[in-house]
Amino acid sequence: MIGDAVRVMRIATGEETGDVQDDVKNAAAKELGSKGEKKRAANMSPERRAEIAKKADPPPL
Repeated sequence: MIGDAVRVMRIATGEETGDVQDDVKNAAAKELGSKGEKKRAANMSPERRAEIAKKADPPPL
């Protein structure tokens, strides 16, 4: 946990870049997740998608 805080500080001060390293495993998982997301949305009614979107977006302050 302290290591993460130090890394954030180094990124904020410009000592280190905030680049995230993607490995092959993560790329494959992202692609499968994207496919599942599209399939799930296609199977949902527009009313259900709107309901989920309302829950996801907080009201403006």
